[in-house]
Parts: sequence; structure tokens; C-alpha cells
Amino acid sequence: MSELINNSKYRKERLKELILKLHEGESAEAVKKELVETLKIIPYGEVVEVEQELMQEGLPEEEVLKLCDVHGSVLEGNVDLSGAKDIPAGHPVDVFKNENIELKKVAEKAKTLLKALSAVDDSEFQQFIFGLQGVFNQLMDVDKHYLRKEYLVFPHLEKNEITGPPKVMWGKHDEIREQLKGCIEVLNSKDITKTDLVDSLDLLFFPTLQAVIDMVQKEEEILFPMSMDVLTKEDWWSIHKQTLEFGFCLYDPQVEWKPEGLTDDKDETGVSSDGNIQLPSGSFSAKEIMAILNSVPFDMTFVDKNDKVKYFTQGKERIFVRNRSIINRDVRLCHPPGSTHIVEKILEDFKSGKASHAPFWIQMKGKFIKIEYFALRGEDGEYLGTLEVSQDLSENRALEGERRILEYTDDKEENNG
Repeated sequence: MSELINNSKYRKERLKELILKLHEGESAEAVKKELVETLKIIPYGEVVEVEQELMQEGLPEEEVLKLCDVHGSVLEGNVDLSGAKDIPAGHPVDVFKNENIELKKVAEKAKTLLKALSAVDDSEFQQFIFGLQGVFNQLMDVDKHYLRKEYLVFPHLEKNEITGPPKVMWGKHDEIREQLKGCIEVLNSKDITKTDLVDSLDLLFFPTLQAVIDMVQKEEEILFPMSMDVLTKEDWWSIHKQTLEFGFCLYDPQVEWKPEGLTDDKDETGVSSDGNIQLPSGSFSAKEIMAILNSVPFDMTFVDKNDKVKYFTQGKERIFVRNRSIINRDVRLCHPPGSTHIVEKILEDFKSGKASHAPFWIQMKGKFIKIEYFALRGEDGEYLGTLEVSQDLSENRALEGERRILEYTDDKEENNG
């Protein structure tokens, strides 16, 4: 028997037979017992090949999807990962795996909360619902995790003619998304009762949480090891560079990964494929960034490394008047002659690295104005320019106590105007 167990062709044929038994209605427990007795463990690559072959031989995708979780439960703990490649810190798969750690924590927290439902007093029920809403809102973050798989990883697998497993997994993603939306819809219902929630536990909530956890197993035992074998370092670098367009899931990578031997020296900034401005912490369109900069409650003026004024915000109420005629003017010429020596000193110390922040505050027309200058530097310490930030702090200095009740200020501003 041992020579058969070590034979890849035999293992795949046997695994195929066992999977077909599941589709014919045999219990998962019986099939798992037979698998352990006859095959012991199965290399992850052979699991992928068998699933792909079954679909090529005519097993409907819908049928594979329907019993996907059963396959997973049968294979759990019986997939041989000894040949899996090491994963460098910060690598896209390392990020996925760390996200999975956080997803499992949140899913287990949700399970613990739901199991305690029977002990929740009626007076505590609404607060209990708020807690559950927060946990399931966190779980919806999994959408970014799935989107990165679907649009960044799966295309590379498909290029290598691995099409079956990605199709099935994408189908499971959509199921989980709908299940999570269903849970949130129940929790957000205005008239939800304890009885309603109890009735939904086994029908919706626990299956949803188990589906999230099961997907983690499918990724870590099958998808990720297979992807590490198939994708090149150039593929992974391309995935890494596009990851921020989708965002991370419950986890912020602490290590920046770059494969050895690649000469691509582009940073994480620039214009993305959809025309958005891409920065390390996110992206936005030019229209969005203009609205953001013109909405912040202070004035900003940017002076480049050559001391030329390059940009200023255009908020509704500027503290110091600016117009576009100052663009590309030497910043020294934008200040009264009596303060030019101060401007010169700030620029000199910022460029030399002696200082990076110069705050001032003045009283002007009954207002308390704070003016700050910040040296802007690249990651390597290179001086990029100076940012002037001016803010009217009069209202902030007059604040007392607390405001915890929603109150808009639009009408006041319009009336004052």
C-alpha cells in the first residue's frame, strides 16, 4: 500500500473518487475516515489539480461550489504543506495571512458574543446589539481581502491555466458577502427583538462566521501555497504595488517588502490606472484632493526647495489674502521688507537641517492667529520645501465643557455672513 500512497497519480485518482462520493451524498465523516485510512495526507498541489480536473470533466461549477465547504472539512488537517515555500515578511501572502489572523479573532469574538445572548438582560439588549454591529462591521472589511484575491491574484493564476479553483473561491466570496450583509441587515433592524436574533443564530449568524473561518483554511492550505509556486516575483511585485488601490483588511503591514533583483525604483506615489493620485496611505482624484485641501480649517501655502511659491489653498475664509499672481514668485518677495530676514533665517535653517518647525502667534483684528512653518522632507531626509499653515484659533480658545450632541454650524455661518 505504501508505494501507492507515495504515487501521485494514485493519490489524485483516489481523492477524485472520494470527492465524487461526497457529491453522491455520502457523509463527510465517512469520507474523511476513508481518506485518512487510505491516503494519510495529500500534497496541496494535487488537491488543486483534482478540483480542476473534475470541473474539466464536466462536474458543474455550481455543484463544486455547493459542496466546497464539505470538501474543506474533509481535507482539513490532511493537506501536506511540507513543500510550501517560505513567505518573506511584508510579501502580499504574508499580508493576507496576517489579515486572516485578525479575521479569525473578530469572527471568534462574534461567536463568543452570540453564544452569550441567552444571558443578556432586556435592559442590556440594545447595548449588546451595538457591540455586535461593531464586530460585523469589522468583518465586512473582508471585502477588501477578497477583492485583492479576485483582481490581483486570480488573473495571474488564470494566465497559468489554473481557472477552476479561482472560480469556485470567487463564488464563495460572493456568498460570504451576502451572508455578512444579511447579518448586518438583521442587526440594523429598528424593531429587532431578542427572539428575532435567537431565531437567526443557526440559520444565518453562525454559518456566516464559519464560512469566514473556512475560507481562511482554504486560502492557507491550498490557495497561498499554490500561488507561491506558480506566481513569479515580478507577479508578486505587481500585486504589491497595486494593493493600496484596494486597501488592507483589519491589518496595517509593518514591514515594507521588495523582492531582490528588481530594478523598479518607483515609490508608492503617482497616478494610478484610473487617474487617481496614489499615495502610500490611499488615493483620491484631483477634484477630491482639491475639495479636501479647501475644506480644512486653516490656510496652507507651499514653497518649493527653490523658495518659489507653488501652491496655496483656497478656502472660504482666508486669514491672509493670496492670489495666483504669487505662483512661482520668490517667497521673500511675498513678505513685508521688515520680516524678510526672518523668512531668510527659517529657509536657511530648514535647508541645513538645523530646524524643522517654526511656530508664531499674533493678535490681528481681534483674532488670535497661529502661524506655523514646517520643513518638508523626503524619506531620505532631502529638503523638499516649506509649508506655511495659518489658523484662527479664537473660537477654539473660547471652548469650554463638552459638546456631545450633534449640531450643525452651516446656518450660523450663513447668518454671520
